[in-house]
Amino acid sequence: MSFQAYLDAIEDKTGLTPRALVDQAKERGFDDPAVKAGEILEWLKAEYGLGRGHGMALVHVIKNGSQISDKHVGREGSHGDKSNMLWLDGKASKPQ
Repeated sequence: MSFQAYLDAIEDKTGLTPRALVDQAKERGFDDPAVKAGEILEWLKAEYGLGRGHGMALVHVIKNGSQISDKHVGREGSHGDKSNMLWLDGKASKPQ
């Protein structure tokens, strides 16, 4: 599953765009470098029922922003993406 596909699936599961979840995380202070991934994962599981895989995709975006490593771009299979920039504003508005 590509990184973007994880984010799209999160939207399906929660009804919220990845950006909305990132904004909620920031409001809770989860973007602070001292906050561990486990704390964020606990919140995502308790509030939205997200498992570790989907949660870790959001942890990356919360901590690092929407850019991913170029090593994932154009790669086939797991974690291969078309772009090094993830779309956070919802599947319906995603450019093709």
